[in-house]
Amino acid sequence: MEGEKYLFVVSGPSGVGKDTVMARLRADHPEIEKTVSATTRAPREGEAEGVNYYYRSEAAFKQLIEAGEVLEYNYYNGNYYGTLRAEVERRMAAGKLVLLNIDVHGAANIKRLYPGSTIVFLLPPSAQELEARLRGRGTDDEASIERRLAIAREELAQADAFDVRIVNNSIEQAAGDLYALMVRRAGLEQ
Repeated sequence: MEGEKYLFVVSGPSGVGKDTVMARLRADHPEIEKTVSATTRAPREGEAEGVNYYYRSEAAFKQLIEAGEVLEYNYYNGNYYGTLRAEVERRMAAGKLVLLNIDVHGAANIKRLYPGSTIVFLLPPSAQELEARLRGRGTDDEASIERRLAIAREELAQADAFDVRIVNNSIEQAAGDLYALMVRRAGLEQ
């Protein structure tokens, strides 16, 4: 599809800081478009419909899949998450930089569907730092943290399959590295 060079996917393990880095990047560069995914998980405190996610029942989410309205989806930690086709294609067609936050498996699917896109793996400075970030959230019980850490180990093993790897040593540095990559790959350097 025309405009694939404007599509960027950020992936990485839970707790690596994907949302925080992307929020910083978009705060510094509001021209960068972030699509809103659909999910079956309940909103967390402070999250809003159409801003953080489109919150759907499991039945409604499955209807979206059947209608071909979901580009990729995954069942993670008891909930479905998916990228809506219209959210992505509308922005690419307009020549806008599009930034997606998708799990490792979904990133591979996006790359298959849109070979001209760029998939980026965000890495933690260390496994210890990743665990500290997950525990520091205070949103999960011990069993959930252990599940997230097990999944993170599997995801980290796939980092070399991505187009680019960025270590999140600091929010500012990771956001800056990601922006420089986007400008270069999309051919927007001045």
